[in-house]
Amino acid sequence: MMQLLPEKTVERLSEYRRTLLRCLDEGKAHIFSHELAQMHNITAVQVRRDIMFIAFTSPRRKGYHIKDLIRKIGEVIDPVVAYNIAVVGYGNLGKAVTAYFSGKRPKLNLVAVFDIDPKKIGSEYNGIKCYSIDQLREILNSRDITIAILTVPPAVAQDMAKILVASGIKGILNFTSVTLNLPPEIYHANYDMITSIEKVAYFVKNKIIR
Repeated sequence: MMQLLPEKTVERLSEYRRTLLRCLDEGKAHIFSHELAQMHNITAVQVRRDIMFIAFTSPRRKGYHIKDLIRKIGEVIDPVVAYNIAVVGYGNLGKAVTAYFSGKRPKLNLVAVFDIDPKKIGSEYNGIKCYSIDQLREILNSRDITIAILTVPPAVAQDMAKILVASGIKGILNFTSVTLNLPPEIYHANYDMITSIEKVAYFVKNKIIR
């Protein structure tokens, strides 16, 4: 069994795959590590190290075979069976996440959204129905949902995360600005847009080139 990969390696492998898919669409069959590195503003050494982690090899004179590398990345980072996902909080951000994510990955299926607003409950987007928070446990169980994308207001984020865990959710992507306190067996990742834009502004201010 392959060892658990570092989080940053998993992130980069996902990014590499999107780049490789674009290259494939452009008719490219092979790619060298320095080409992939340049596209991601990192070193070729880092690319080679990440690809070594997944035990992928390719003849040096041609570079990596793109189709084979895409397939190998998928074997490593994609779930064996499809996971069903729900968005919790159907405000502007929740709607944007739903619209962007829907149908992007074949083994990650967005199947439900939840909100407290009666005007939103019962509405559909691309066949994805908005349910009442009161139906959360019932729908999570009946639709076999294991991952939640949290886009609720910060004031209720922690309480909602606890409800999700108690309802059987195994992983949470947190789009709120709150750092969640969760049991160690629940994997969660944070995406804080305020922190991200502040980081961009800091490097712009200091004119630091990475």
